[in-house]
This record gives sequence, C-alpha cells and structure tokens, in this order.
Amino acid sequence: MASSMKDNYGATDRSELGNHDVDAEANVLRNPAPLQTQLHRGLSARQVQMIAIAGTIGTGLFLGTGKSLATGGPASILICYAIIGFIVYVTLLLLGEMATQYPVAGSFNAYATRFFSPSYGFALSWNYWFNDAVSVASDLTAAQLVMNFWSVEHAWIVSLVFWLFLVAINAIHVKAYGELEYWLSTLKVATIVVFIILGILVNVGVNQQHEYIGARYWHIPGAPFVDGFRGFASVFVTASFAYGGTESLGITAGETKNPSKNMPRVVRFVFWRILLFYLLSILLIGLNVPWDYPNLSNRSSTTSPFTLVFEAAGSTVAASFMNSVILTSVLSAGNHALFAGTRVLYGLSTTTPRQAPAIFSRTTSRGVPLFALLATSSISGLCFGSSFIGSGALWGWLQNIVGVSNQIAWFSIGLASWRFRKAWIAQGRSLDELKFRAAWTWPWGPYFVVISVAFLILVQGWASIIPTFTAVDFVSFYVEIPIMIVMYFTWLLIRRPIPQSKLDEQEQESNDRDRDEEDNGNEGFSGALCYRETTVLTPLLDVQDVGDENRARARARRKRTRLWSWWYTDMVDIHTVDLKKDEYEEDSTGQDQRDDEVRQRRLKGSPLWSKILWRLYYWTA
Repeated sequence: MASSMKDNYGATDRSELGNHDVDAEANVLRNPAPLQTQLHRGLSARQVQMIAIAGTIGTGLFLGTGKSLATGGPASILICYAIIGFIVYVTLLLLGEMATQYPVAGSFNAYATRFFSPSYGFALSWNYWFNDAVSVASDLTAAQLVMNFWSVEHAWIVSLVFWLFLVAINAIHVKAYGELEYWLSTLKVATIVVFIILGILVNVGVNQQHEYIGARYWHIPGAPFVDGFRGFASVFVTASFAYGGTESLGITAGETKNPSKNMPRVVRFVFWRILLFYLLSILLIGLNVPWDYPNLSNRSSTTSPFTLVFEAAGSTVAASFMNSVILTSVLSAGNHALFAGTRVLYGLSTTTPRQAPAIFSRTTSRGVPLFALLATSSISGLCFGSSFIGSGALWGWLQNIVGVSNQIAWFSIGLASWRFRKAWIAQGRSLDELKFRAAWTWPWGPYFVVISVAFLILVQGWASIIPTFTAVDFVSFYVEIPIMIVMYFTWLLIRRPIPQSKLDEQEQESNDRDRDEEDNGNEGFSGALCYRETTVLTPLLDVQDVGDENRARARARRKRTRLWSWWYTDMVDIHTVDLKKDEYEEDSTGQDQRDDEVRQRRLKGSPLWSKILWRLYYWTA
C-alpha cells in the first residue's frame, strides 16, 4: 500500500506490518509501542455495497413513509421521493469522484476542509457527527414504535438491549460490523422483494375483502395531495431522512480494499438498486394504504405501511413477520449510524490541524476507535425521553433534525466537488487522471446539487410556519443552520486565517519596503510574518521613525491590516491546494489486481448460465 495512505487521514493494511523477528519482539517488550491510532482495511466490496444499502433501507423507508403518506398524501410522497432520489444520485456520483481519488477517513468532511474551507469543514464535521449520533437515538426510538404493534409495555428495555448489542459489535472489529450489516441487509432486500410482489397481489384483489383496489385511495377526500403545498413541502425532510446514509459510502473509503476499483462499482450500481426499491415500494404503499388510516402517524405512535400491506393480505402471522423484519432494520440502521459517527469523530481527531481531542484517535489493537465509539453512543440516551413526550412525537423531531443534517451533508458534497473540479482544471491536471469520472455531470453537477438542496432546506419548514407557527417543529427544521454558522465563525476566529492571495500581497509589500529602506539607508520596519500552525498567519508590523513618507505608508498598511482583521476568510486557494496528497496508489503486493482478475474471469467464463449467475451475484452482493 502506498505510503500516502498512512498519514493522519488514512488507514493502513496490516499486511504492511510484516513479521517481527525475535530481536524485534524483544525490543517491543523493552520499549512499549505507541498508542494505536490507525484504522484497518477490513471491509470487502461485498460488505461495502451492503453497507450503502443498509444505510438507506431502514427506518426511513419502513416507518418514515407512514408519516410522509399521512402528511402529504400518495402523490406527494411519490414525487418528493423521486426528486430527492435524483438529487442524491447526482450527489453520490460527485462523492464517488473524490472518494475514489482520495480514499481517506472522514470522507466528505475531509473533502470540504481540503477543497472548500477548513472552518466550514470543522462545522460540517461536528454537525455530521451529531447527525449520526442522533440517528442512533432515532433508530432506538423507532424500535419502541415497532414494539407497539405487539402492545409491549416498557418498550424502552428493547432500546437498552439494542444499544448494548450495537456498542459491543462495533467494539470488536470492523469485520464484525461488516458481516452484521451484510446479513441484515440481505434480509431487508429479500423482504422488500417479497413486499413488492405481495403489494401487487393485494392491489389486484388478493386481500381480505377480495376486491380490486387499483388507484382507489388516490381519489378519496384529501388525496392525492394532502394539505396542498404545505403537505407537499413537509415530505421533503422525511424523504431526506429516508435517503440519508448514502453519503456515508465515502466514509467507508478509508477502510475499503482496492478503493480505485470497488468504489466506482459501488457508486454506479448501489443507488440504482436503492432507487428501484424505494420508488416501487412507495408507489405500492400509496396504492394500498389510505393516507387517513388510523394511527398511521400521530404523537404517540407510528405504524409501518409495510406491516399494513402484509396485514391486508389476510395473515396476522405475515404481519408479525414483517414487523420483526422492520425491527431488524432498526438494528441495522442504528449499527450503520454508530459506525459512521465513530469514524467521523475519529477523522476529526486525526486531521491537521486537529479538530477534536486526541483521545478520539486512539484505536484498539484491532483498529477500533473505542473512545470515539463510546462518545458517539452516549448521545443515544435521547431515545429514553420518549417516556415523557411520546415516542411518535420524539421520533418525528429527531427525524426532522437528521433529515436536515443529511441535506447539509449533500449541500457540502456539492461545494467540495465544485472546488475540487475547479482546482483540478486550474492546476492543469488531465481529466484522464481521475480514477472515476461521472462525465455526464460535468460541469453542472455541483451547481445543481448546491442550488436544489439549498432550496429544499429553506422551503420544507413551510408547515411549521403556515398557517400557524409551531415553535418546536420550526426549531427541528432550522436549528442546525444557526449552529453551523456559529461553529463556522468560532473556528474562523480561533484560527484567524488569511488567504494565500493576501499573504502574497503582504510578502510583496514587505519586499518593496525592504528595498525602499535600503535605498533610504534606514533599517525601517521589521516585517515579520508570525506563523500559527501551517496556513494560519497574522502580520506583525513595527513602526520606526523613518521619515514622513514611510510613516504614511506604514499607517496605510496598518489601516488595511486592521480592516482585514475583521473581514477575512479561509477559502482554500484552488491554485495551491495539494492534489497529490492522499491519492490512492495501487496495491504493490498485487492482491488487488489478482482479485480483479478473478472477478473478470468469472464474468467472462463459460457456460452462459455461469456468467449470468456471477453477474447476478456481483450486482446484488
């Protein structure tokens, strides 16, 4: 593995460590090894693809669709989910370009810091860590809602058991996390396929009433657009919550084998499968479940439309089975969010300059950032607040917060991609050097994502303002925006950066001043630049008695410096940003190439039935 993958951002392959001889082992005993601070590449392409699926097919689809249907109606939910799906697909392509070229821990948070603005990257990283931590709490709260189907008392005990199980799995090894996700995701995908088949049968008459349903529920009072534009706009945030998790595909890049081959495959195929599952499922939900079904979504409970469709088929056992699968999806979604949040916090503690305490960079001998895991899981205590405000209400608020946070992440990926592409062209790099390039999104992709997501963030809280202002709902829709702004300026004020263009101007002024002073025979000013870390500089000016003309020039410089101390930015200069650092280099051991040759042999082998089966395997796994 290339040495560039061993810095603060990246992970290391354990095969690089080699075998220690007796003398080396004795030396280790005499001099204890430093604290572990590196992740391990233990996720295969099979696991990475299922991780991407597991991060999106979860509580948002199984439970969130119930809330969306109740508030927006069947037409709103179908249109909104299709719009969000296309936006996320383009976003995923943009992320894939960067994650394939620079497979580092932290993913789009690191890309926003590197290509757009360190202060913005700082705010985004902490926002997204909080998003993942709250997602775990949201999923554990959803578990209580699912248990309501069986009228279970003290459902919070289930949340506690799930929490302990998730922490234990994530503390073992990244492979344990990957395998759990793989099999839970396989179960979910199989269940959705069964649901699609059953949903079609229920619609054409295989139901308890033995009646053809068709589009009947699209024509009942209030449908197909419930509550007009207000209801339509409110679906966007629940759809964003449902699609959330696809962007964490890039977070796994730092622990993915052969990312230059596997990441493009994942990006190209995974989201199409997700989009297919989502839109078909949502269409069938809108056809088979009326928007005004009792207890579909209220303050105390939320019912899964998937369970209702199985129940409509006339089997209580099938409905219970579906509810059990939803419970496993809650476990899978929580597992995924806990993993992603842990890696984000780890990335914050290893980046340069450090944006989180160093303790979160420590890993176990198996490469697990244990302290980051414990910190992320601690936020899950929010789920136990359901006893006071109702599980349905709490889950709705948490869903809004997570949904908006997902949108901020997509918006930020658009910003990072915009600057990355501009830097690539500005520095004369050939597009052929990109290991993965979504050609059809050039050049409009980043602009489309930034503008469309910004519009969604602003309008989706319409329901909390009109016709009646609801403070709690309004806060859940918009609280993250001022938090992002405050954190951005906090880091900006702490670091007090000056852009490269300003530094160049100051350096030129200093050179001109030195030449003038030499001509005048005066020592003049000591024009030193005081470094703070690497790119953060603050000019220090010392005025001497050197004559009226030089004094006037010094006063003008001080005035410009004082003005700049109030107005500055740390926008990354696209002409000087290092595009070579962290670039992935192919595995020197040849293992990546051998794995790829095996894949190609299987896909091109004979007989025909063998090729078809292998293609189906690689498409689904």
